[in-house]
Amino acid sequence: MNNTSVTSAPRTNNDLLQRIINLERNELVTIEYMERNTQELETEIDPDNNFFSSINNNCNYCSQEQYNKNINSEGSLSIIHFNSRSMYTNFNSIKEYLQCFTYPFSIIAISETWFNRDKGIHFDLDDYELKYMNRENKMGGGVALYIHKSIQFMVVMNMSLAIDEVMECLTVEICNSKKKNVIISCVYRSPGSSMETFNEWMEKLFSETNKKKTFICGDYNIDLLNPTKQKNIDVFTDTMYSMSLYPTITKPSRITSHSATIIDNIFTNNMADQTISGLLICDITDHLPVFTVYVSEFKKINEDRIIYNKRIRTEETIKAFSNGLMLQDWSSIYREIDVDRAYNNFLDIFVSLYDHHCPVKEYRKNNKNTKCPWLTRGILNACKKKNNLYKMFIKLQTKEAEHRYKVYKNKLTDVIRNSKKLYYKKVLYVNKNNIKGTWYILNSLIKQESTKIIYPDYFIDKNGENHNLNDIVNSFNNFFVNVGPNLAAKIPDQEIDVLNGVIKRNQHSIFLSATNEQEVKIIVHKCKNKLSTDCHDVDMALVKKVINNISKPLTYICYLSFQTGCVPSKMKIAKVIPLYKNDNKHNLTNYRPISLLPQFSKILEKLFNSRLEKFIDKYQIINEGQYGFRTKRTTSMAIIEATEEITNALDRKEHTVGIFMDLKKAFDTINHPILINKLEHYGIRGVAGNWLKSYLSERVQYVQMGQIISRNLDVACGVPQGSVLGPRLFNLYINDIFDVSTILKLILFADDTNIFYSSNNYNELINTVNGELSKIKKWMDSNKLSLNLNKTKVMIFGNCKNVSELQIKIDGVQIENVNENKFLGVIMDNKLSWKAHIRHIRTKISKTLSIINKVKQFLDQNALRTLYCSLVLPYFTYCVEVWGNNYQSSIYPLVILQKRAVRIIHKAGFLEHSNILFFQSKLLKIHDLIKYYTIQILFKAFNRLLPSNLQKYFTVRERAYSLRGYGNFILPKVRTTRKSFCVSVCGVKMWNGLDLQHKQCPNIHRFKSLYKQLVWSQYREGGA
Repeated sequence: MNNTSVTSAPRTNNDLLQRIINLERNELVTIEYMERNTQELETEIDPDNNFFSSINNNCNYCSQEQYNKNINSEGSLSIIHFNSRSMYTNFNSIKEYLQCFTYPFSIIAISETWFNRDKGIHFDLDDYELKYMNRENKMGGGVALYIHKSIQFMVVMNMSLAIDEVMECLTVEICNSKKKNVIISCVYRSPGSSMETFNEWMEKLFSETNKKKTFICGDYNIDLLNPTKQKNIDVFTDTMYSMSLYPTITKPSRITSHSATIIDNIFTNNMADQTISGLLICDITDHLPVFTVYVSEFKKINEDRIIYNKRIRTEETIKAFSNGLMLQDWSSIYREIDVDRAYNNFLDIFVSLYDHHCPVKEYRKNNKNTKCPWLTRGILNACKKKNNLYKMFIKLQTKEAEHRYKVYKNKLTDVIRNSKKLYYKKVLYVNKNNIKGTWYILNSLIKQESTKIIYPDYFIDKNGENHNLNDIVNSFNNFFVNVGPNLAAKIPDQEIDVLNGVIKRNQHSIFLSATNEQEVKIIVHKCKNKLSTDCHDVDMALVKKVINNISKPLTYICYLSFQTGCVPSKMKIAKVIPLYKNDNKHNLTNYRPISLLPQFSKILEKLFNSRLEKFIDKYQIINEGQYGFRTKRTTSMAIIEATEEITNALDRKEHTVGIFMDLKKAFDTINHPILINKLEHYGIRGVAGNWLKSYLSERVQYVQMGQIISRNLDVACGVPQGSVLGPRLFNLYINDIFDVSTILKLILFADDTNIFYSSNNYNELINTVNGELSKIKKWMDSNKLSLNLNKTKVMIFGNCKNVSELQIKIDGVQIENVNENKFLGVIMDNKLSWKAHIRHIRTKISKTLSIINKVKQFLDQNALRTLYCSLVLPYFTYCVEVWGNNYQSSIYPLVILQKRAVRIIHKAGFLEHSNILFFQSKLLKIHDLIKYYTIQILFKAFNRLLPSNLQKYFTVRERAYSLRGYGNFILPKVRTTRKSFCVSVCGVKMWNGLDLQHKQCPNIHRFKSLYKQLVWSQYREGGA
């Protein structure tokens, strides 16, 4: 062997492949010899004189190519079992391996999944539904089943369990319309566990399944060869035989250089019908995959050809469409004074030209997954040789054969990694100016869940299982439309005027000024390039490309709408897509609606919204305590106000109670007549009031699932989901809740309602809060808003000895008292230590870093930095000015994580100094991030850009320009440490320490840039 050829660095992957092949040229065992002895493999490994031979004599070893050639599983129930030895490690390998089979398996069983909820369980396979059973009190183990979407099934709960230190079992029942149902189970027995206990559980679980066809696959960690003649193994086989369950795998599934054992198997009671079973030569783990094919009349999984409709949208066709619009005569629109007819004419012309130039055509495509693009022909040939070496190792079971196989495999792994790295480097370079393309590539690497919306073949409604998709879409539409009315119907009617003495009537009325082409174009160009299509199959990306040629007729329609106070009917049609949330995919209630409104209606809404926003701000209609969907207001500002209120009370040695309310489907339950009356009081009357009445009335929606569309249904209440105006109207609807109680402190972010009250007398605190909450509950009932009492929580802040006696009640129901609660995305605790939130984001960041660390070998530094800024940095920065100003010991775990992240970006060593890495990446350390975001609040306070509720906490010293200390804030005197961590204290210290250049920045963008440059210069000096 030429050692020089091994150690010298190859120029290309093909050079390395050639050298690997040359290494084997003079080996005594050649590929030709291995091919000649393939048939011997199936006979020599088979143990002699065992009782399995007479039961199943068609169990053989085969390669993937042999399986595709010799076994036709179309129309049969095909099952494959993998021992994955951690899905976190081997999921992608299993996924790629399965892609190369001619027909997809009906069931994919996995043992030793090692699923961990803290790490996340995102292992979706396209066209499959995942079910799993995890260990409860110990790492490792676990079983899972992937069931193909064409198969109707249900989980058998009384046969699915996890028993500590014994086993995990997951069972489903496959519904077969042609014959009896089939039971499929996946079992994993913990090694070293009690065989007696395991046998007892197997008998309990499967003793009654003999009436149905049963297949039990898994890793039993019981060697059925039983070379040492252990009695407990005989007891296990006798137990299985007594239940008419026989093993289909009769040859070793785990083979090493010193042993061969049958520990992976598929047991079945189906000995009369034809089954084909065997083991696949695959080296993903040290357990060979086992399979069985039950030849029966099951629904065919025919995925070779898929018919789908697609528009021809190329640069040429869109350009032709745009030219057609430019040459179009729009006079028929300008002649109309009825906005409905004008818009209908416009839409007819637009859609007609769109269909002409960008027609919808029917396509047929192979749905087989394409092989990975980095696997060149040379690499594929090398993979075949690696598989042949693995076959030979299984046959010979010698150290020499094992060494030969492993050396070749390791070198081939390096070749594949280099090829994959070069591939991603190339495609990222090609898409360097295309953000969407870049993220598509990065997502293909980091995301393991399916990106397609896949619906099961049946759903469960009030009548049971429903397999008719036409009925299902209508059931979804009925469910979504009636959510609001059903909740409102449960609220008892209140015989009071909800506006009486609550809302002060505004004497001024809004005026709808006319629009122009320039305003319409600006609004369209500010919209995002979304590709989601509306009910007319139009998306915003298309509108942006042709807006210059339709702006004139569109402007006329918007002008006509504002003049007449009428919204075109076809702008009020919502296309709804059901999106799966969690739990059972077959249950309608586990889906949420995604509403897609007409693109042109969004333009009209934005025009109205800009006028409404100016009117609201001019007359200060919305209360300062509302932070949701308002310009220059953020969630962090709402949390800052809450913490300032609480710490002020604690500094005064008072008790503080926080009530965190949860409203059910608040946007869907808005009562239209009540909303219109409130708007009239606020000054939105006349033509604008009529316009909003028209906007809210006669709205319809339909549900679309794939190509199936439901009938239209009227929307009786609520504001349109996904609309521009919806959040603004909700703020106006709920605004008068601030006037219900003059005692309580309310902080809202849209429907997220949070109430605080402080007092130095504990009994007075409880009595006052209970009394005021009854008023708020009555207000909610009057306004048809439904309060979820089970999710509403109460928390008392500070060192209170009577926490257990705290009894806050709403409608006679005692609210649960908690020590921690999520408040606008941040976990707040009753000590304001933020330990729970820091622990939460530490877990999130650790999981994300594990993903980035896994793909770093395929990505360059810029791509890794992009992943860090998108997946990790948001956890560090979200409301960091609130929870980040804390003890050094509390933040230290995040410091360690961030250093680990920046070393991953640079592929640096564990002990490499991080200062220079932060400088090179142009990233801020966590402590500097805290200062960076905190001091921005002070910049806004100095320039009086904060809401008045926050501005009051900051007072500028009165000093002349030339004197020292210009621009400084007065530092408040505080008693408690927690108060000193508030922005109003620590932020003032940071600001007062800044030089004059920073304080006099003309805008916040310049301020942020200067501050970053200052910090990075310190990194460079420290890391030099």
